[in-house]
Amino acid sequence: MRRIYLDHNATTPLSGEVFEAMVPYLRDEWGNPSSIHWAGRAPKKAIEDARERVSAFINATPQEIIFTSSGTEGDNHAIKGIAFSKRDKGNHIITTKVEHPAVLNTCKYLSKNGFEITYLGVDGDGLIDLDELKGSITPRTILITVMFANNETGVIFPIKEIGEIAKEHGITFHTDAVQAAGKIPIDVRNLGVDLLTISGHKIYGPKGVGALFVRKGVRLVPLIHGGHHERNRRGGTENVPGIVGLGKACEIAMRDMEEETAHLRSLRDRLERGLMERIPHVKLNGHREKRLPNTTNLSFEFVEGESLLLSMDMQGIAASSGSACTSGSLEPSHVLVAMGLKHEVSHGSVRFSLGKDNTVEDIDFVIETIPPIVERMRSMSPLYVQAEK
Repeated sequence: MRRIYLDHNATTPLSGEVFEAMVPYLRDEWGNPSSIHWAGRAPKKAIEDARERVSAFINATPQEIIFTSSGTEGDNHAIKGIAFSKRDKGNHIITTKVEHPAVLNTCKYLSKNGFEITYLGVDGDGLIDLDELKGSITPRTILITVMFANNETGVIFPIKEIGEIAKEHGITFHTDAVQAAGKIPIDVRNLGVDLLTISGHKIYGPKGVGALFVRKGVRLVPLIHGGHHERNRRGGTENVPGIVGLGKACEIAMRDMEEETAHLRSLRDRLERGLMERIPHVKLNGHREKRLPNTTNLSFEFVEGESLLLSMDMQGIAASSGSACTSGSLEPSHVLVAMGLKHEVSHGSVRFSLGKDNTVEDIDFVIETIPPIVERMRSMSPLYVQAEK
């Protein structure tokens, strides 16, 4: 059976180049990078080389990069680290209703520990209102945390404008750039962000490794206490192969981004056009232009999304109904609900997120395969029959 993977926002396959870069540190250079003898020197140098690659990827300095275990850890470290370091200055945090659970659940935890959280809404295109953001700021606001690009819709947020607002009011600004990294250019100097999170497995690197950019001068309370690793900012023996892999993945992403962006946008537009021309009652969720080049979120009315995904899976097509971190939930997407979609329409949504190895032939197969599945499912829906009448 043909297998077509269109769920790259959940995770990406490990690049062959990345794997080859990691192998020596899985097999030969196994020393502890904190050791001062011969066994630790090569792993230590490999970590610092990777730190330079990651920092170049986002136009930071190597000293501003902390290696983590994941995007989730990076978000927790940034948000909790600022909250507890600035508690004497304020207790108010601003975020959005459409953040990844790593941010929403961290804010939920803080709300139970004396912090006040403001959740900004989004419009029907999934965008926030900057005037609402400005109006939410109080003298007690210590942090703004807004994702760079939404993992479900691909909608890109006005990060530079938010950074300017934060700077004007002397507020620390964090952005979860896990989905944006590798798909669109990121320059932390130009954007004015203070903290930024990325994750290895979203950019064809390994799972279990990520990075947190912390602008020089920003003070964080450590999330993980232990030894003197990461300049006393994150305890724990470093995941050397993972860090090497992340560094290599960032290097490749910088090298190939322009070409890949054009390729992905062309395939995404072909997929949208093909499905919408063949299937009635299909809605694009999210801003048509201000979104990642690889992502499209479509609602198929009168169809249950999970059933559609299972039928697609039986044909070898892998996609998702939203964030992989909430795939076990029966609740409608919190992102689509915040955008104003009715629950029944939200339940019929599918996220297609394309990757560099996808081909025109893949997309054409999907375009030919999905319409009869939708037609069969709708034929069993009394609501669809009534709507057609």
